[in-house]
Amino acid sequence: KQFGGFSETNVDKKVSSKIIQFEVIHPTEEIATKLKISCDDFVYYIIRARYADDEPYVIEYTYMPIGLIHGIKNDILMNSIYKYIEKELKLKIKSAHRTIKAIRPNEIEQEWLKIDKNFPILEVEQVGFLDNGQSFEYSKSHHRSDKIEIRTVSIK
Repeated sequence: KQFGGFSETNVDKKVSSKIIQFEVIHPTEEIATKLKISCDDFVYYIIRARYADDEPYVIEYTYMPIGLIHGIKNDILMNSIYKYIEKELKLKIKSAHRTIKAIRPNEIEQEWLKIDKNFPILEVEQVGFLDNGQSFEYSKSHHRSDKIEIRTVSIK
């Protein structure tokens, strides 16, 4: 269920979102490289807080190329972007490269996650890929450490 995003991993709870920031920008060189686009292209820059049963779980900082993921509006952000990508745009999410580390929250996270500056959070940095190998998302999700469990499987 990892590619269903937050909504899919919390299917047994009432999931909601609050949009903190939503704009169209040119990506930095770093973001453009991760998304395999040009700095002259446009991306959605989305910051949103995600809740399960009205409890704050995560702040998501997301970049998506408009040329690939078109038509995003506020109503989509209030629900599942991944569901929109697969059901409406008919694109197949295939894989993700993730880096996970513990960090301290910034002021935005303290406010929206209702934590203090010493409360540890987990950052999940991710580049998401479609089945054709195109990257469609670069994100950093900052999770409350008491609300996330990460499981991995290693195969030789």
